[in-house]
Amino acid sequence: MTLSIFLFITSLLLYSSIAAVQDFCVADLTAPYGPAGYSCKDPAKVTVADFVYSGLGSPGNTSNLIKAAVSPAFALQFPGVNGLDISLLRLDIAVGGVVPMHTHPGGTELLLVVQGKIVAGFIDSANKVYYKTLKRGDIMLFPRGLLHFQINGGGTTALAFASFSSATPGLQILDFALFANDLPSELVEKTTFLDDAQVKKLKGVLGGTN
Repeated sequence: MTLSIFLFITSLLLYSSIAAVQDFCVADLTAPYGPAGYSCKDPAKVTVADFVYSGLGSPGNTSNLIKAAVSPAFALQFPGVNGLDISLLRLDIAVGGVVPMHTHPGGTELLLVVQGKIVAGFIDSANKVYYKTLKRGDIMLFPRGLLHFQINGGGTTALAFASFSSATPGLQILDFALFANDLPSELVEKTTFLDDAQVKKLKGVLGGTN
């Protein structure tokens, strides 16, 4: 048992040592995505294009239900950030638009408003709410895994950029988790205290069944 523990610790230290001296791990998008993320691209095949991304310069399409558009620069879109615990996205919110309550299970978010006004907030594990109307130049932090939201708070389109402490922060939108699936309506009603008509209306809007 002692030898096994010693070998395990030694392997961890060796892995940490290798990770510490490795400059980068550009995502190999041709390989399967696993629990540990993307595997590293062959360094001989890495080019400067892996470290440059030009997908955040144009507005996203806000002609949708929530009147908002998210343009990510995560590992899938920007392979160079893989393994570096950092990523970015562009957020466009039209007048009347909203990013509903959602979480990023894999990373903390830092939002910077560069145009318009955004009402943003999060709810901690004790159900305390922190929210504020953000204007150009304001930044707000959303701790990893906590429910949070953004709403256009003005009369013009709002633009913001968000950075994350992960190359793959993940996303789960609460409304879609509840009403955009095939969980039977009676179970949704019991867990949300909504009546049958309300649940079926929301399922109809968001594409759920049952």
